[in-house]
Amino acid sequence: MLCVAGIVLLSFAADAFVEGAARLATIMNVSPIVIGAVIIGFGTSAPEMLVSAVAAARGDVDLGLGNVIGSNIANLSLVLGSAALIVPIAVAKEVLKREAIMATTAAIVFAAAVYRGIEPWEGAVLLILLIAAIYWVVRSGNVPPIDEFVEEGKEPKLGVESIRTLIGLVGTVGGAWILVRGATDLATEFGFDKGFVGVTLVAIGTSLPELVTTVAAARQGSTDLIVGNLLGSNLFNSLAVGAVIGFFGSDGVGSFLGSGESAPLLDITFMLIVCIGAFIAMWSREIFTRIEGLLLLTVFVAFIAMAYASEADASSAAAAAIAAIVPG
Repeated sequence: MLCVAGIVLLSFAADAFVEGAARLATIMNVSPIVIGAVIIGFGTSAPEMLVSAVAAARGDVDLGLGNVIGSNIANLSLVLGSAALIVPIAVAKEVLKREAIMATTAAIVFAAAVYRGIEPWEGAVLLILLIAAIYWVVRSGNVPPIDEFVEEGKEPKLGVESIRTLIGLVGTVGGAWILVRGATDLATEFGFDKGFVGVTLVAIGTSLPELVTTVAAARQGSTDLIVGNLLGSNLFNSLAVGAVIGFFGSDGVGSFLGSGESAPLLDITFMLIVCIGAFIAMWSREIFTRIEGLLLLTVFVAFIAMAYASEADASSAAAAAIAAIVPG
């Protein structure tokens, strides 16, 4: 029931959020790419930040890390693939020279930090990098503003659109939280590992704002907003949420290297392959067609299958260990 309520709330709230943000871009004469990378990127990454902060504070760092890793993968496979099935997604050169480079670099830096363990000081470094990235985006945002969301002969009002955007943001975060809570309860009931829950169910739940806002933007033909949204969201996931995990994890995040935990290493490696692969595709093709969208969705399905197989192997190994220790 919680899952259904979360999905319904997300659907309406995210539509209001993307509409309000786009109209604010017109009022303030700001590029849609800047709005997508900063306002919408932050807004749709708020669920990841909230869930990861709570998880890290409670000692469930693996769930928080899985949330970031899975969300980054979902954004550039499930979300981008779904949008490309609706309309071909063109990538502006300004995006390639700025947001694409920053988002890919952020994913690599985050992966490197996770491989060796995220300490509080590294969280501070990630936060500094995020501030620098936002400053670069805002200073270089020179793409003409959009007007697709403004009705002819009717000027949007700053107060009305600010309230619309705020309500949409609050509803989006609340809907994602309700959905994640319901999905986590269901997963716990079936006895799955928290890391697996984080990288699959929680990641998909917290990526729903990106999915809903991206589909809404695709239906309205605002492809600049789509690309800025996804790259901005991944940028915030890797740097902002990574910093939150570093700050709130009581003793830092232990390194996965040499720990024998193959599932996290596979997840991180898969994330890097998807992020770098998407960057190469953007740079070489500068457009995502329906065929490529279908390929991206296939990549996401492959990731879920891989994560499930890793979880099944881990569960089988744990059961065998218990059987060896406990007499039959």
